[in-house]
Amino acid sequence: MKLSPSVSICHTDTGLEFININSSHCDAKIFLQGGQITEFTPKGKQPLLWVSQEETFQENASIRGGIPICWPWFGAHDNSDFPAHGFARTSLWQADEVHETEYEVIVSLKLPMKLVNLDYWPHQSSLRVEFVLNEQLQVRLTTTNLSNTPFSFSQALHTYFPTSDINNTSVDGLQGAQYTEFGEAPVMQSDVVSFARETDMVYTQAAPVQTINTPEGIISVGRENSSSCVLWNPWIEKSKRLSNFANTEYNNMLCLEAANVLNDAVTLAAKQSHTLITIIKWLS
Repeated sequence: MKLSPSVSICHTDTGLEFININSSHCDAKIFLQGGQITEFTPKGKQPLLWVSQEETFQENASIRGGIPICWPWFGAHDNSDFPAHGFARTSLWQADEVHETEYEVIVSLKLPMKLVNLDYWPHQSSLRVEFVLNEQLQVRLTTTNLSNTPFSFSQALHTYFPTSDINNTSVDGLQGAQYTEFGEAPVMQSDVVSFARETDMVYTQAAPVQTINTPEGIISVGRENSSSCVLWNPWIEKSKRLSNFANTEYNNMLCLEAANVLNDAVTLAAKQSHTLITIIKWLS
């Protein structure tokens, strides 16, 4: 892979390799483990992604923050021996291409499917993630069916957003969508969502853009090829049980995830592709 002037290869103290971007538009870090972006900061603005202060950046472990890639299933698998949220978020991806213009930097990674355990995923397919970085961040996750038979999958771009105070943070734009939470029956979202307890809402029939209102400003979160999303904050008690997560950090983060889950899961025909897209940016 040929690097561009704003891009370099770096390593953490624990040896994890990441692509470092320092362009005229933004600063960013993209880890090969998990194909996971952990930093995106537009020039002159606050970071748009959150990472736990307890994160230790270990091999074979998803990073607590940024945008973990949940694929080819979201949540727990029917087989309890399979990893939660799939294997992509802990696999080692390959850097494929870097392209830079005066307007943006594009970084592409691919998952080496020949290394995937066939028990987890017996299908012939390819998986590619593309990061388009300028004043906003666009993440494009493309699954291609290379076989002659269809297969189904669910997925999410598990984006962690920062806030200085979850009690003064809300999410607008989910009104009219249906959500399920903690296994209960679906409920219609009628109001702006605020946070006063553990939140784990899986939305369907959701509008393509939501806004997160934080004390630092308003974040726009857009989706394409997705009518489902997930809103999550672990709150007080669950925070104490999470790995790589300080007990009080629930106060400084939330997840709003572009997804294809529940009745929005994808069945991909032979030789076809599907691209899940999220676009995030500061509005103010």
